[in-house]
Amino acid sequence: MSKNLVIVESPAKAHTIEKYLGSDFKVLASVGHIRKDTKVDKSTFDVTYEIDPEHKSIIKELEKEAKKADKIWLATDEDREGESISWHLCEVLKLPKNTARITFHEITKPALEEAIKNPRTVDMDMVASQQARQTLDMLVGYDLSDMVRKKVPGAISAGRVQSPALRLIVEREKEIEKFESKSTFKVTGKFHKDADFDASYDGETPKDEENATKLLEDLTKSDFMVESVEETEGTKAGPVPFTTASLQIEANAKLGFSSRTTMSAAQGLYQAGLITYHRTDSLNLSKQAVATIAGYIEASFGKNYLHTRVFKTKDASAQEAHEAIRPTDITRTAAGKNDYEKRLYNLIWSRTVATQMANAKVAKTTIRLSHDFIAKGEVVIFDGFLKVYGKSKDLELPKVTKGDKVDCLSLTARQTFAKPAARYTEGSLVKKLEELGIGRPSTYASIMTAIQARGYVVKGESEGEEREVVELTSERGKISRNVVKEKYGANKGKLVPTPIGELVAGFLTDNFKNIVDYKFTANIEKDLDLVADAKLERVKMLKDFYGPFRDSVLVAQGVERYNNARLLGHDPKTGKPIYAKVGKNGGFIQLGDNEKESGEKPRFAPLPKRKSTKTVTLEQALSQLELPALPRVLGKAKDGVELIAASGPFGPYLKGGKYNIPIKDYDPYIVTFEEALPLYQKKIDSIIADWDEVMIINGAYGPYIKGPGRRNNVKIPKDIDPKKITLEQAKEMLENKPKTAKKATKTRRGVRGGRKKTAAKSKK
Repeated sequence: MSKNLVIVESPAKAHTIEKYLGSDFKVLASVGHIRKDTKVDKSTFDVTYEIDPEHKSIIKELEKEAKKADKIWLATDEDREGESISWHLCEVLKLPKNTARITFHEITKPALEEAIKNPRTVDMDMVASQQARQTLDMLVGYDLSDMVRKKVPGAISAGRVQSPALRLIVEREKEIEKFESKSTFKVTGKFHKDADFDASYDGETPKDEENATKLLEDLTKSDFMVESVEETEGTKAGPVPFTTASLQIEANAKLGFSSRTTMSAAQGLYQAGLITYHRTDSLNLSKQAVATIAGYIEASFGKNYLHTRVFKTKDASAQEAHEAIRPTDITRTAAGKNDYEKRLYNLIWSRTVATQMANAKVAKTTIRLSHDFIAKGEVVIFDGFLKVYGKSKDLELPKVTKGDKVDCLSLTARQTFAKPAARYTEGSLVKKLEELGIGRPSTYASIMTAIQARGYVVKGESEGEEREVVELTSERGKISRNVVKEKYGANKGKLVPTPIGELVAGFLTDNFKNIVDYKFTANIEKDLDLVADAKLERVKMLKDFYGPFRDSVLVAQGVERYNNARLLGHDPKTGKPIYAKVGKNGGFIQLGDNEKESGEKPRFAPLPKRKSTKTVTLEQALSQLELPALPRVLGKAKDGVELIAASGPFGPYLKGGKYNIPIKDYDPYIVTFEEALPLYQKKIDSIIADWDEVMIINGAYGPYIKGPGRRNNVKIPKDIDPKKITLEQAKEMLENKPKTAKKATKTRRGVRGGRKKTAAKSKK
C-alpha cells in the first residue's frame, strides 16, 4: 500500500510524476475540475457548485485511495485555476485544511523532491481570485448573452473578455474599409562597379506617372558617382525567453499554429516533463537553468558564443508562474510525441539557447550616389545567437571609394499603393491583448476559440484581388512602359469579422461601453490580481462591477432590435427598396420592405461571395436578385422522386422525397440536376432498410440503425449481416444499445447534462 497519495489534474502528468517519486507514492488525476459552478446569487455572490456527472467514478476512486493513504499531496497546476481545483478537491474529499499543497515549474525529479520538502496549504486568496473571475464571466455571460440574442439577429452569446477582442477585429476592419489607397512611384536603379548592386532613390517621391516619367528622363541623361561611403559595425541582440503570449505569437508567425494548437502541444510537452509550466507571464530563468544552458553552449559552440543574461518581467502582476517557458533538459535537442509537439519543442529549445548566446555582429555599409540614390548592405561577421535562432541574409556591396564613377545599368519607377493596417492574425491579436492588459496567459487560446466558434470571426481564405500597376523602365537611354498585375487585399489566415460579429460589436459598443472598453477590462484584471494578493475583497470587487453592469442591462432592454440595415437603392423594374441586411445565418439581400410594413412578402437573395453588407453595391445586389428563388425544382430522378435545391438553418441541402441531403460543396442557386442526381443516388444506395421511423444505413464508419429522434443510433456489430435484420430486431437493438456517460456540454446558457439534485454552496 502506498503511504502517499498525490493528486494532479491530468493522467499524462500523473504518469510522468509517478516515474520520479517511487513506490511510496501513488499518483492519481482529477481530470480537471471535479465540480462546476452552476448558479450565482446576484445579491450575495454566493456560488452554487455541483459535482460533474462525468467525475463521479473518479471521485469514488480518489475517496477510496485517500482513506488508505497516510499523507495526501495536492499537486495541481501552480496558477489560480490549479489552486481552485485543489480547493475543490479538499471540499469534495473532505480533506483537512492543512492538507499539503505543492507546486513546481517543471516535472523533473529535482523539482518534485524540492516541492515535497516545501509544502504549503491551499492559498485561499488565489482561490478567491479565480472564483471572482469565474463569477464575473457567469454574470456577464448570462445577462449579456440573453440580451444580444434578443437584440442582435444571429447572435449566440457575448463574453466579458472575448467582447473587447471582437471589437479590436471589427475596428481594424472598419479602418481597412475607410482606407483610401493612394499611389506613388518608387524609383530604383541597378548599378555596376566591379559588381552589380541595387540602390533606391531617396529624393522627392514622384506622385504620378507624368512626374515619374520626367524624373527617369532627367536621370537617364545623368552620370553617377560615389559621393560617400559609410562603414559601421552593429549588433543584433538575442531574444528574450518565451512567455505564454510570446510563444503563441511566435508559433503563429513561424509555424502557422493557432493559439489552441500551440497550447495543446505545449500542454503535452509539459505533462511529459519536457518543458517547464506553459502558462506564465514571467521572463525569469532559474540560476540552475542558466548554468546548464551556459555549459551546453560552451561545449557545443565555444566560449565566444556564450553571453549569459538575467531577464526581469516588467509587469509586477506577473505571478501566474515564476519561470519562463524552457526545456527541462537543454541537452535534449528534439522531443515530442507528434509533429506539432516536435516543431514547438524545437522552437522553445532554440529560443531558450539563443537567450544565453552572444549578440550577432554585423558590418553595415551605406553608399550614397549622386542624384539622391542610396545603397545599403549588411554582412554578418559573427553569427552569435543566429546560429540557433533567427536568420540573416547577407547583402554585400562592392568596394568603392568617394569619387568613383559607377555605371547605371537600368532605372525603374514602379507604381506602389499605400497599404492599410494589416488584419489581425491570432498571434498579432494575442500581442495586442497583452499590450492592453486584457486577459491572462491561460485565457488567450480560449478567446481565439470562442470568437470563431460563435461565428463572429472567421479566418480569411482569399488570396487577394488583382490590380494593374504601371512600371516604367529606362535601359540604354530608352524608357518603356509596361502594365503588370499584382495581388492585393489577401486575407488568408487573417481574422475577419462576419456580418453578425460586426453587429454584435456595434450593439455592445452602443449599449455596454464598459464591457468593450479596453482600459476597463484591463483594470478588472488588475482587480483580480489584488484579490489574489489579499488587497481587495472578492465580494466588494463583484459588487462594484455588477451594480453598474446590471443598470446597463436594464437600459438595453428598451433598445430596438439591432440590425443596421443598409439601403442600397431601388429596383428599376418595381421601384421597391433594396437592402443589405444581417440575419441569423449571416448577410443577405432583401427586395421590398418587411411584410408587416408593406403587406407583401419581400424577396431574398444571398450576398455575393467575399462581399459584406457594407461593401456590396446596388448593381451586385440586382445581379443576385436575378438568381432563381429557393426552394428550386431541379428535375425528377428515375424513381420519380422530385429533386429540390433548398437552404436551411444548417446550410444548403438537396430534398429528395423524405431525405434531406447536405450539399455544402454546391451553391443551391446554381447546382444542376446532373450534379444533384449522383448525390441523391448515393443516399438511396446507402439505405439498407427503411421502416419510416427506423432505418438501417450504411454510413462512413459502417452500417448502423437509426431510430426516431436525434442521436438515436446504434452501430451494427461486424458479425451481424445488416441485410438480415428485421424491424423487431432493429427496435430491440436500439432499446438495448450501450449506455454512454451523459456529457456535460456547454450551451448558450451554461452547462447542461446529468446533474446532481443536491448542490454545495460556497460562501467564500
